[in-house]
Amino acid sequence: MSAEKHLQLTLYSPKELNQYAKKKKIDLIHAHDSHAHSFALIAASLFGNVTPIVVSRRVDFKINRSSIKKYNHKKIKKIICVSNAIKEVLYPDIGDKSILTTVHSGIDLNKFSFNQNNNQKLRKEYQIPSNVKIIGNVAAIAPHKDYYTFINTAEEIVKRNLNVKFFIIGTGPLEEKIKQYCIQKKLSNHIIFTGFRTDIQEILPELDIFLMTSETEGLGTSIIDAFACQLPVVATRAGGIPEIVQHEKNGLLADIKDANELANQIERILNGSIDLDKIINEQQKTLQKFTKSVTAHKTLLEYLAITKEKS
Repeated sequence: MSAEKHLQLTLYSPKELNQYAKKKKIDLIHAHDSHAHSFALIAASLFGNVTPIVVSRRVDFKINRSSIKKYNHKKIKKIICVSNAIKEVLYPDIGDKSILTTVHSGIDLNKFSFNQNNNQKLRKEYQIPSNVKIIGNVAAIAPHKDYYTFINTAEEIVKRNLNVKFFIIGTGPLEEKIKQYCIQKKLSNHIIFTGFRTDIQEILPELDIFLMTSETEGLGTSIIDAFACQLPVVATRAGGIPEIVQHEKNGLLADIKDANELANQIERILNGSIDLDKIINEQQKTLQKFTKSVTAHKTLLEYLAITKEKS
């Protein structure tokens, strides 16, 4: 079984996919997003494609009622969830529970170079003194990321007169609303919006604390990136995040929307009441479970089980 490059999706894709699968004698089709999922099912339903289908699910919200049949199609042999939290959300709506499985997403551990945390790129660009701690997140400014709670957490920290600067790294549909909320809270001097950046591998290691305040989260692979940069992590218990972050073992957790508790956890790090060496050491152990090679191996095992069943 060899991997084939995915086809560019067009209105003709379902028919082309069926023809391609027959011509190349494809053993299975892995649909990595909702559009690919739909095209694969159309190829099966309208054009008679008999190739088994694997579907990936990366978001931790319930399936729309109109899409339940889409996830229970007889040609779908496996739904790969990137977290157990997603699997639990899907469970009530899937008839054949055996097709649900979890394969956590992984990262390339060589993506971040630790010597980059001394390049001072952010500090130079935004003139941040060396005695000021940098707290930030890297994510789309979208509803499920709950940047309102991020701002509220920053407000709590500022009230406590802690010497920090907050960075929101990224852009998104709520950017202007979040900026206005920041102004409303009179925090413009304390929070920096960097916009879209192409140099994440250089600037992420500069953070002193990685803060994720998501309301929902499929897994939270940016936390894995933060672990790779040896950053202390404070996050909410949203979706699959607790499958990465174990409270007071490799990071610190707070309830969703609890800005006060998030601020408390940040303050514990800043005042030195947390053994960061122990936290970072545990992070490195956790990382070994979230590598690209582990993800690839577990996914391959799912493929082989399906093709073995087919034969």
